[in-house]
Amino acid sequence: MTNDALRDAMKAAELTRATLAEVSGVDVKTVDRWLSDDRRVPHPRQRLAAAKALGTEPEMIWPSIKSIIRRSPGLKEILAAYPTRSALPSPVWGELVNGATRELTFAGYTSYFLWLTVPHLRETLRDKAAAGARVRFLLGDPDSEVTHSRELVEGVPLTIRSRIAISLSELEPLRDVPGVEVRFSDRHISLSVWAFDDQQIVCTHIAAAVGHDSPTYRIQRAGDGGLYAAYADHVNALWETARPA
Repeated sequence: MTNDALRDAMKAAELTRATLAEVSGVDVKTVDRWLSDDRRVPHPRQRLAAAKALGTEPEMIWPSIKSIIRRSPGLKEILAAYPTRSALPSPVWGELVNGATRELTFAGYTSYFLWLTVPHLRETLRDKAAAGARVRFLLGDPDSEVTHSRELVEGVPLTIRSRIAISLSELEPLRDVPGVEVRFSDRHISLSVWAFDDQQIVCTHIAAAVGHDSPTYRIQRAGDGGLYAAYADHVNALWETARPA
């Protein structure tokens, strides 16, 4: 069936096929296909751009999006998405650390920025462990060739090994604290996961970008078999094969 909702929205917004194609980042033939078949749903970025230009919401033009979302329970677990880790409000880290009572897992390759972001982090971790929480740091292996290769890719003055050293220095006073563990791995060079009870921050490193310039997601556990569980299994698998720091 033809997409009458799209046609009506274009008419109301006084947008031509050519104009809609331009703002959506596609060619006119693609817009024609959208108009001719209401089952043809554009990619997320394209439909968001089109809906914005039309002054409406994507699901009003392509109702089948609702069923796609319903079939994707993992989407319910995504509390927020950020284009970069630095776009995540800094206070969130403190809120997550201070609010956790059972698990605090830091599976970022360096996690060094947290010592600068969360006030009194070391003392807080000591108190959390004393109260029964499990505190784990899965840091990058400073002796690994993977680490060295990534340093060449990033090409920044504060090298990965320097950032790992910062975290190790901060953690040294906690070395003998029961409940605090530190291990090395080189298998999470491009995916960082920080877990605080039922919430996670996940950062997917892209190309030559450092962590604070990479897409980041805040996830809330919503049951078994979802995104949270997948990332938790990932971290646990790496933890089992990691070597003691």
